[in-house]
Formats: sequence, C-alpha cells, structure tokens
Amino acid sequence: MVALFLLALVLMKRSPIGVFDSGYGGLTVLSAIRAQLPHYDFIYFGDNARAPYGNRSFDVVYEFTLEAVNFLFEQGCPLVILACNTASAKALRSIQQNDLPKISPTNRVLGVIRPSTEVLGELTHSKHVGILGTQGTIASNSYPIELAKFAPDIEVHQHACPMWVPLIENQQYEHPAGRQFIMEDVQQLLSTNPAIDAILLACTHYPVLQQQLEELVGPNIKVIPQGPLVAEKLATYLKMHPEMDAQLSKNGDLSFYTSETPTVFNAKASHFFGEKVEAQHHSF
Repeated sequence: MVALFLLALVLMKRSPIGVFDSGYGGLTVLSAIRAQLPHYDFIYFGDNARAPYGNRSFDVVYEFTLEAVNFLFEQGCPLVILACNTASAKALRSIQQNDLPKISPTNRVLGVIRPSTEVLGELTHSKHVGILGTQGTIASNSYPIELAKFAPDIEVHQHACPMWVPLIENQQYEHPAGRQFIMEDVQQLLSTNPAIDAILLACTHYPVLQQQLEELVGPNIKVIPQGPLVAEKLATYLKMHPEMDAQLSKNGDLSFYTSETPTVFNAKASHFFGEKVEAQHHSF
C-alpha cells in the first residue's frame, strides 16, 4: 500500500513539457530539446492522421492545433511547444491571446518562429537570408514580419517547397526524382538573390535533408535547422521564468502519442528521432 501511494504521488507530480507537431518533423525539435534539457519529462503528440497542415486554411490549422494543445494540457503539460511552423504561423497568436486566458491562464504555449528569428540576424554577414518552408508558412509571411522586429536590416527571400514533406516522410528524398525536386527548389531560392549566405529550414521536417542541402549550396552558405535554436531559447526561457520551471517534472521520462495507427507512426518516427519510438493512440 505504501509503495502504491508513493507511485501515485509521483504520477500526480508529473508535469511534462508538451511538444506538438502535425506529423513527424517536430521529433527533430524534441531531439534537440532533450539534448539541451535531458532531465525534463516530455510528451510528444503528432497529429499524423490529419497531416499535412501546410496547405490547410488558417481556421482549420487553428482548430486542429487548439485540440492538440488541450489534449497536452489534459496530460498535465503546463508548457506546450508548437514544434510546427504552420501551427506557429497560423494558430499560436490566437491561442495565446484568445484561448489561454479562458482555458488555462497559468499555462503557456510557445512556437518555433520567434526563437528562430531572434537569432537569424546574427548568422548572416551579407544581410540576405533565405527561408525554405511549407506553402502555409511562406504564405503567412510570419518570418519577414518577425525578422523586421529583431533584425530590420535583414532582407528576406522566401520559397515554398510543397513536395519536401511527402518526399521526406516516404523516404524518397534520396531517389533521383526526389533529389531533382529538392535541387530545383534550392536553385529557385538562390536565384532570387546571389547574396544569400544563410538559409533557415523553416519546417521541422527539413533537417533530415541537412547534408543534402549543404552539398547543394556549398560551403559559403549556412543551412540552419531550427531544433538547436528552439532548444537554446527554451532553456533561456525557463531560466527567466522560474515559476514555470518549478512546475515541470524532471524524471527524464518520455512518451509519445499519435492520431495515426501507432505501428505506422513508430516505423517512421524512429527515422526522425534517431531512437526507437513506441507511441500510444489518441484521436479526436
């Protein structure tokens, strides 16, 4: 009885950081965050059954994202990271301003766009940066808007890559046809301005292509994944908000949920995460 009581106390105190993505890409962010904060507990939720979000309307992305945030709140997460550029672009502000005050005023939801734009200006010498992302992220203009706040002297060049997510998820990015799509997209971005010396991968799937992209652009252009940027900024955020850090449990626990069939999710998720993944199912 004593052992069961102690176990119940431990479970009651579990307050993980929630990490959400429409699919698998957020696992690259989770991996970087875990490397930065190895003792914290995490829950990852991928809405794979309804992915991709990139071409969906603002209203639909907002609805789906809010459902995911509420689910993670129900699992005890006082802090949720939207490890999805489309969700960050189309839903984050509405959730922060309109929903959090009503559903959970002490909880917090953060995205991946601001952590990236806060430091991107420091990573370019030419003051010309490229942004590669989904159609939804690029159409939202979130990156030029945010960069204007932190680095107004930076000129932003954007290009949408609608084929990249399916190529990555189906592991066709090294196939000759896949390589051709990727090369053409990179060339279209670089053709907008030869002075581009830094390219932000504004989709959390894209770090899978890191080596291939670096080979395409050559040594004089930086290819920047978001995971390490988000992880570093999250660590800084927790230092600046000790009241939130105190709420978070630190047992090194990790669990996964997907709206897809877990066996399907597990097979692909391990490719993104770099470790074996065993998910539970959750549907709306």
